[in-house]
Amino acid sequence: MPLKAELHCHIEGAAHPDLVLRQARKYDADPSPFIRDGAFVWHDFTSFLAAYDFSAGLFRSEEDYALLADHYLTSLARDGAIYSEIFISPDHAAGAGLSAKAYTDALGEGIARATARTGIEGRMIVVGLRHAGVEAVEKAARFAARCGNALVTGFGMAGDERIGDLEDYVRAFEIAREAGLGITVHAGELMGWESVAAALDHIRPSRIGHGVRAVENPDLVRRIAGNGVILECCPGSNVALGVFPDFANHPFPALKSAGCKVTLNSDDPPYFHTSLKREYEVGRDHFGMDDKALTALTRTAIEAAFVDRKTKAALLARLGR
Repeated sequence: MPLKAELHCHIEGAAHPDLVLRQARKYDADPSPFIRDGAFVWHDFTSFLAAYDFSAGLFRSEEDYALLADHYLTSLARDGAIYSEIFISPDHAAGAGLSAKAYTDALGEGIARATARTGIEGRMIVVGLRHAGVEAVEKAARFAARCGNALVTGFGMAGDERIGDLEDYVRAFEIAREAGLGITVHAGELMGWESVAAALDHIRPSRIGHGVRAVENPDLVRRIAGNGVILECCPGSNVALGVFPDFANHPFPALKSAGCKVTLNSDDPPYFHTSLKREYEVGRDHFGMDDKALTALTRTAIEAAFVDRKTKAALLARLGR
């Protein structure tokens, strides 16, 4: 398999069941309702959130968060990844009694450890949670703009797409844009093509998290392709959550054929029984992509990465360019 890069992964959702079990022992918590036979157990969105919240709640100290980032990026490097961007949510730190800066710096320390050991490059994208409201998202944007951590290079918004109008969040993204941060936003996953169109109209991102429901509107697909907007596609996540019934019905090949710049990503990998490696295998086995085509996806991801030019050039050189 070719070298890989990932732009779309929520770090709390990337905790492997083995690591969660280790944390459960550390904090004397009972993981049995959520992990069985080495895998997360859930059957609908509510039970998925319960498992997610249980696991996220087991990362409480700065060392816990450093371990989490180190563990994930090291596993990516083992599978041939050379670059990773992780979504981080300072709101997660509040429940652990950590400041947003302590949380972010700890994750950055974990990235640095993985880089030193494996050579993988990593960056962080601070996300506001859409369902937390406009004020909370603007607070997250101000933190991202001022936190002073060199590994924080982007800002985005995740959370429930069904809540709020995107035009209400414009100021948050302007705060981040004025600070020189890369801009991405989740849209077109649980909601239809209109969500993607609203993101383009109001937020003007260079990348869209998911964006796959754009396929419902051919004019919108042409707009995405024409503007060079990157789609952070997560096929395994989409199928697991029932956005599409199976890979045969997933629009990744159609979007790619229409000229959209697409990438492969894992989202919340262990919950969806996937990994970045498996997403690339899906590209090969279900979307008919050979190693050359998969390497081209990695190149697209690196070219779209929120990273300085020197690092980007070095990463592209590793791909043979």
